[in-house]
Amino acid sequence: MKQTPNAAVALLAPNLASHPDKTALITDECAMTYRQLDDMSSRFSSMLRDSGIGAGERVIFAAGDSAFFFLALLGCLKRGAVPVLTNTALPPDEYRYISKDSTAVALVTESGMTPASQAISLCVRLTLLLDDPEFRSLLAAARPDNAHHAPLDDEIALLLYSSGSTGSPKGVPHRHGDLTASADAFAGTVLGMGEKDVVFSASKLFFAYGLGNSFSFPLRFGATVVLFSGKPDPADTLRTIENHGVTIFFGVPSAFNMLLKTLKTVRPLDSLRLCVSAGEPLPASICRDWTEITGIEIIDGIGSTEAMHIYISNRPGNVRPGSAGRLIPPFEARIVDDEGLPVRAGIPGRLHLKGPCIAPFYLNLPEKTGLTMLAGGWLDTGDIFVQEGGWYTFQGRSDEMFKVDAQWVSPARVESVLLEHEAVLECAVSWRKVESLVRPIAYVVLKEGYEPKRMLERELRRFTVGKLPPYMCPVQVEWVDELPRTGTGKIQRVMLRSAC
Repeated sequence: MKQTPNAAVALLAPNLASHPDKTALITDECAMTYRQLDDMSSRFSSMLRDSGIGAGERVIFAAGDSAFFFLALLGCLKRGAVPVLTNTALPPDEYRYISKDSTAVALVTESGMTPASQAISLCVRLTLLLDDPEFRSLLAAARPDNAHHAPLDDEIALLLYSSGSTGSPKGVPHRHGDLTASADAFAGTVLGMGEKDVVFSASKLFFAYGLGNSFSFPLRFGATVVLFSGKPDPADTLRTIENHGVTIFFGVPSAFNMLLKTLKTVRPLDSLRLCVSAGEPLPASICRDWTEITGIEIIDGIGSTEAMHIYISNRPGNVRPGSAGRLIPPFEARIVDDEGLPVRAGIPGRLHLKGPCIAPFYLNLPEKTGLTMLAGGWLDTGDIFVQEGGWYTFQGRSDEMFKVDAQWVSPARVESVLLEHEAVLECAVSWRKVESLVRPIAYVVLKEGYEPKRMLERELRRFTVGKLPPYMCPVQVEWVDELPRTGTGKIQRVMLRSAC
């Protein structure tokens, strides 16, 4: 088995050669140059070495975005230890599950993360508090470890845990080369990211989407990243973009929807050249309204934890609202039926994906691995798509699609139509049995100033007639204050069904 470049070294080395004193990252607490980031991450690597943490051992990260999270992640990669990135909002039982499933030996956290510390600290040999003055003093005093680990080609660099709508989270491993390959494919080919860019992501480092946005992408292309420690609201987002001259903003559809709702002037967005959306399909109405109001394109795409980042995307100057876009080279895709046979253009089917940064397996789940990671390097994404003329349109997850009168209903398609109505802020479509027959149900969050009245329900139902096939038109509308979501912002439609 041949060796491959260490991800941390591959991401940092070109920057150290060309602009070591350029600002690499900015936080409210501090800023760091590429030279400082390299030095401090090497010191963290030596702390792991001196604590007996070796190559291949797992280190759980349970902390918010910060400069110290960033350099600790680089330090782990340099050491060859495997960072296990976890959502800071997990309950204690999920932390315990991930700790056991990943066989973690160390915990990187912060003093406010009580559930993580309580759930994990007794199971690991080492706990490091990123915001502890003692930790920071020890880090500053450590001798940089420049003997970086040289990984094998198939060696695991890091572990992400998917946020499935049901069941325990799945461990998704990625190799060292996956970080640079995903950056080259999307940030390089699609976004044209470069040294002059300043990037900001509303999604956090512990998500696959946020990890690319704020870590591997800016490092790969010598950009500057702005990190925000908490969960940014629209005011935080606008202030961050304006104060730091952000040129590329990464968000999810709900973030753009909330920004549209609160945006009073486009002046804070003057520095932006692009916006990017992923996590869920971007409704066509939000895409059009955003560009009409701000003059800035939203580059919508679809990716997954298993693929590291986005693999189908719109392109700057060629955005088609409502479409996920076109395939990004060097990825390959095919759309197949339930028997795995290719379907004709325009026919819905399961999307299979092949590319340079696909996860090789699920951790400790051989049966699930066999069903998802297919022969020949193909990944069954579980997503239903229609492809016409090279453009891919998302229909829904295979486990969220449902049949009405023997015909498939795409929740995403119905939701896109409902969102065009002036009263609808957010919505989700699922199903319910009405007189023993499956029928579409819409769950709607109203915009301010609208009241959940019977007359409005009838109006919304009539609004879909003619825009959708009759079997897709909702037969009932349920008013809700908010939609249940996963930690990544995806709507949990199964929770809506269980509440019926």
